[in-house]
Parts: sequence; C-alpha cells; structure tokens
Amino acid sequence: MKKLLLLLTVFVGIVSAKAQTKEELLKQKSEKQAIADAAQGEANALQAKIDALPGWRKGAFGTIGGSLSNFNNWYSQGAPNNSSGNIGFTVNAFANLIQEKFFWRNSLTTNLNWVKLDNKDVSTDDDSFNPTTDVFNISSLYGRNISKTLAISGLVEYRTTLLDNFNDPGYLDVGVGATWTPIQNLIVVIHPLNYNFVFSDNDAIFDSSLGAKIVADYTRQIGAINFKTNFSTFRSYKSDDLSNFTWTNSFGYTLWKMIGVGFDFGLRSNKQEALNYALAQVPATATSFDDVDNDLQTYYTFGLSYKF
Repeated sequence: MKKLLLLLTVFVGIVSAKAQTKEELLKQKSEKQAIADAAQGEANALQAKIDALPGWRKGAFGTIGGSLSNFNNWYSQGAPNNSSGNIGFTVNAFANLIQEKFFWRNSLTTNLNWVKLDNKDVSTDDDSFNPTTDVFNISSLYGRNISKTLAISGLVEYRTTLLDNFNDPGYLDVGVGATWTPIQNLIVVIHPLNYNFVFSDNDAIFDSSLGAKIVADYTRQIGAINFKTNFSTFRSYKSDDLSNFTWTNSFGYTLWKMIGVGFDFGLRSNKQEALNYALAQVPATATSFDDVDNDLQTYYTFGLSYKF
C-alpha cells in the first residue's frame, strides 16, 4: 500500500511539473510575442516614413498561367489524337518619381495569351499557338502640386495590341487638367481637355476627337498581397459613339519566396471596335453605329504569379 501511495505521489508530481512547465512556456511565448508585435509596429512606422521621402518608387508583379496536353488513341473524344496548350502572362510595372513640388508617374500593363489545338489526324489544321488575349497599356503622368492632394497635371496614355493588329487600332490620349490624390496609392486624373488620337487602317470607322479623360488607379502591396486596379475612360465631345472605357484588375498572393498565385480580369467597352468587328463578319452583322451590338468585352487569367 505504501508503495502504491508513493507511486501515485510521484505520478501527480510529474503531471504537475509538466503542467507548470507548459504554463511557463505559454507565458514566455506571450511575452516574446508582445515584444515582436511592438517591434513590427515600429518597423511599419519607419517604413511609412521611408515611403513618404522624396525619390523614386519602382515595382512590378505578374501572373503566368499555362497548360499543355497530348492525347493518342483516346477514342472516347471526338479527336482521339490531338495536342493542345494554353500559355499566358501579365506584367504590371510602375516607376514613380515623387518630389515635394512635383511628381512623375509611369506605369505599364500588359496581358498576353496564346492557345493552340492541333488535331493530328487532320494535316491541314493549324498546329501553332495563336494569340487570344492581347492587351498593352502604357502611361506617363506629370503634375505640379498646388496642395497636398491636388495638382495641375498632363497625361500621355497609349493603348493597343502587340501580337495581332499592332496599332490597328491604337489609341493615344494627350491631355491636361488636374490630379487628385485623396489617400496614399490612389490616383484620380480628371482632364477636361484631352485629344484622343486613333490610329487605324479603317478611317471610315475609327475617328479621333476631342473630349474628357478620367483615370483612377490604385496600386498597393499589403504583406504577401499585391493588387492593382485601373479604370480609364475617354468621353468624346464629338459623339458618344467615339467614347470608350477600359477597367483592368490584377491580384497576386505570394505563397513561397517570390512565387504565388495570381488572378487578372478586365472589362472594356468600345463601340468603334464593335462595329469594325461586325463589318468583318460574313455576312456583316451591322452596318453602322446605330445597329451594332456593343457587347461588353471581358477577359481573365488565373495561374502562378511571380513578384519581380
């Protein structure tokens, strides 16, 4: 009996010692975590001061998506012998010079995608990668500050496709007005005096005109998350048929080192492009701006992302 009591006493002591050790470790962890949180807060405050200093801010991130497949004698499908693939990538880059009295903001957005489907039983089909998504946009904004949030500014923006029909059409906006920066990372450009140059082989449809330019851009990094949203619209004073808008969005989440996942999507409305496409159909699905279906243009890309 005495031996049993002794064993019970030793067991209770061991359990108590382990419980006490765990409580002590949790307490130490809590103290260390508090110190780490305080240090992180100080580091964030220092980074905010660094970001507010005059000078260049540069950065870039992108998304890469793709898949390849090959089938031989896969009889359950219509084309048992085929190879297919899809490859695409996006790049979002900026280089901004911020000074006390002026700023110069430059940005680049591009989204390119290729697709192929080769039926190996048909010798006449196309076995190459053909472009599908094709977006290219570059802009440069210069402004002289008149207050902390308002500046007199001038903007040059160029939009086109790179892989197919380069500069046909191409759009060059040149204008002046004001830029508003209500919060950090948000830029709102309002230029009531803007000329929209349109370059195209088909002058009967595409026309340049004077109008107003509005751009809103928000680019930010929060921890492992990078995102950018840009809305750009031109409103023609000559005719609403010559107006257009483009809205692009990019998200990237870093999972390991510089690699993560990314998602991009965009919306566009352009009646001139819609009519040009309708006239190229056989038979033509529209003959003028009045009877064209100006459907909303969309795209998206999902895949691996890489933070440059």
